[in-house]
Amino acid sequence: MALQGFGGVVAIVQRELVDRKQWLTPQAFVDDWSVAQVMPGPNVVNLSMMLGGRFFGWTGALVALAGMLTFPTIVVLVLAALVANVAGHDLAIGAMRGFSAVSAGLIAGAAIRLLPALKGHILGWRICALLAITTFVCIAVLRLPLLWVLVVVGGSSFALAWWRLLRQATALNKPVPTEVDP
Repeated sequence: MALQGFGGVVAIVQRELVDRKQWLTPQAFVDDWSVAQVMPGPNVVNLSMMLGGRFFGWTGALVALAGMLTFPTIVVLVLAALVANVAGHDLAIGAMRGFSAVSAGLIAGAAIRLLPALKGHILGWRICALLAITTFVCIAVLRLPLLWVLVVVGGSSFALAWWRLLRQATALNKPVPTEVDP
């Protein structure tokens, strides 16, 4: 997977882990990907280390890290050496613009395919959609710093989800009344 991801790696990872291998449910993938997204470093490397650690302990996390970084690093170094001479040419610039459009399409496609996983989310799909739109507006339109958006919007969604989970757990632990008051 590390060699397949050129910008739109979330689509490849989602297809592989959820659709093909079925190691994760769509909901589990969304949950894990959201944690990997807010951690420092490349999202897919974070996710691979999380899954490697979950299933195989710290050695699994280290092997996942090596697997995600070794070959892509070699490829990037070779490509950098080859592209250094043509990077300023119009053809190379046009190719990069095309790659960016494809990458955006891959990410958007993966996001659309994962929308059904939000139906069972503790916040409900409407609040999730509102949070996604708010995040988009803050980053893309208002150009607010990512850190502040994560702290404010992410912190708010975390607090709301935590509150709802606590409320749900409390409701499930309530004793059932054995008699009816007159």
